[in-house]
Amino acid sequence: MKRQFNSKLILIAFALFAILLISYSNHFHNTFHFDDSHTIENNPYIKNIDNCLRFFYTPQMFSTLPSHWGLRPLVSVSLAVDYWFAGELNPFYFHLSTFIWFILICVLLYFVYRKILHHAVANEWTDYMALLLAGWYALHTANAETINYIISRSDVLSTFFILLSFAIYILAPNKRKYYFYIIPAVLGVFTKETVLTLVIILFFYINLFEKNISLADHFKKKNFQAIFKTILSLLPLFFCVAATQYYTLSKMHSTADMPNPWGPYVLTQSFVWVRYVIAFFIPVNLSADSDWGVITNTFDERIIVGLIFMGALVYTIFNTSTKKETRPISLGLIWFSVSLLPTSLTPFAEVTNDHRMFFAFIGLALAVGNYLLLLMQKIKSQEGKTVQLQRLVLIGLFAVICLNAYGVYQRNKVWKTEASLWYDVTIKSPANGRGLMNYGLTQMAIGNYDVADTYFKKALVYNPYYDALYINIAILKGSTNKLEEADENFKKAIQIHRESHQAYYFYARYLKENRRYPEAEQMAIKAVELNPYATEPLQMLASIYGETQNWDKLVETAHKILAILPTDEKGKQYLEMGTLRKPIVVNILPTNKPVTAADYINQSLQFYTNKEYQKCIDACLQAIKLDPNSAEAYNNMGAAYNGLSEWQKAIDACSKALELNPGFQLAKGNLNWAKSQLNKK
Repeated sequence: MKRQFNSKLILIAFALFAILLISYSNHFHNTFHFDDSHTIENNPYIKNIDNCLRFFYTPQMFSTLPSHWGLRPLVSVSLAVDYWFAGELNPFYFHLSTFIWFILICVLLYFVYRKILHHAVANEWTDYMALLLAGWYALHTANAETINYIISRSDVLSTFFILLSFAIYILAPNKRKYYFYIIPAVLGVFTKETVLTLVIILFFYINLFEKNISLADHFKKKNFQAIFKTILSLLPLFFCVAATQYYTLSKMHSTADMPNPWGPYVLTQSFVWVRYVIAFFIPVNLSADSDWGVITNTFDERIIVGLIFMGALVYTIFNTSTKKETRPISLGLIWFSVSLLPTSLTPFAEVTNDHRMFFAFIGLALAVGNYLLLLMQKIKSQEGKTVQLQRLVLIGLFAVICLNAYGVYQRNKVWKTEASLWYDVTIKSPANGRGLMNYGLTQMAIGNYDVADTYFKKALVYNPYYDALYINIAILKGSTNKLEEADENFKKAIQIHRESHQAYYFYARYLKENRRYPEAEQMAIKAVELNPYATEPLQMLASIYGETQNWDKLVETAHKILAILPTDEKGKQYLEMGTLRKPIVVNILPTNKPVTAADYINQSLQFYTNKEYQKCIDACLQAIKLDPNSAEAYNNMGAAYNGLSEWQKAIDACSKALELNPGFQLAKGNLNWAKSQLNKK
């Protein structure tokens, strides 16, 4: 049966694409969030396109946190390319890149769905159903969690490569002898550790659709030879993926935090799967950081419900595999189940995450689409207005897609800023100490210290041994001039997690701000020892040596910075300062062409370094004239006002910088310093 696009199909495709663009139109300027801080914002390695090759053998380049070191080199490469295009940390380019990959996934889905559905139910509505299913996936509200969270690009890229490999295999069966389908799978390993699931999915696809073997028939002796041949045919894929995966895992110097007991965690996943299925049909109460915990009581009603669901799932998979017309349901449910196995069998700290649904929902959409096609087939066999009823099913599905599109637009609003995201978490997941802390951080950044303190105290109830929480409490105490309490909380953070460089780094920053240079130097040195790949502690150490005019150590530290980042301007400046043994100013403004806002911002930094604070302010004002939305200009101006001890003006300037860029860490630090000094009056 020859199939081709018709005008109605093309029209629906364009309509879905237009809805997709409208639904995500308000997400492109959403800020960085959560793990974006240590993988993107503060990660110096993605800011140099020359590091692309090193990403494939240096796990320390993926994150500034040792607990997240690992090899996902294609993710890092894609981030480096985004930064190279943008020339700065502009979220727009990062979101645009992710969105393009997402569109490619949705295009592939149409062809995959059409191929599988036509194998089972070939009628005039099958192509329409395949297109609407791809549209449903594209506009599913839950998928907005993955698309908005930039570092979750690992999920997007791994899904793309798995799907591309699967599509090549099933759409070009005559080309399998060339093993082209293995290439995307191997590339996928360099994005996330989930690609081996492809081997299982293909195994069942071949047996169900090409060898006509149901799940129950897998246990019959007469089919053992055919099943063995399937296994043999997939061995090249398995060995290539497994070998690549072994390489990436062997390079890991650390593993993700896995504090949960394996048995209770796995049992809890049975109920988590129930939640995922419900979210597919009713995507409400989505949360960026869930407060679900492991259920330790085996006889808890949620475990019982989960186990009943798992039994029903297995029964449905077996039952629908017996007939040709229902096998897409079986394969879809297998896809859903297999895609969740890696996160269900590994006891991660987070019991559930909404971005885990991204890959799994491809299978659920296929299963539901097959069911709807069979329903339309059944309607056709009955007397009456069959065409109208069949159209009603498709119109109903289109309505569901539009409702999801509205949900996407609303979730994008939630992800707009750190404050909006974490406030939503405190509502949806009120027992999540990390979420409470992060919302408190957003309030501390704008000077709402009482509100921040309230949320930090709430967070302590749920996370009494969370080192990051004590670090932030210490910063808050320092900002409100409660210096003894600040010291006490920094020391608590160090005591809880002595192997983390972060507590030492932030303590060093606090000590430096209070001119306690010898102690600050000790803390910064310890931070560098614990994580020599992070540049922030080195920058802090160089700053301390610059202010104390310890020129020899400044030169030594500058060389360490430049060994990590050869093009780092601050590192070069520190080296020159140490070599000349005095602060320097270099006027970088061009004299023979119009200046830009960036020119003035760079000049303001030079003036600030030379303690010419009024000239720094004047340069910032010129930058603001050219770019009224320059958070950097307002921040530099605030820092200069701090240098002049004009605390209120510094507060006003830094507050404006944070209004323009809520995640601006330097502005937060300058604002907190100004407020702490103003409180001393």
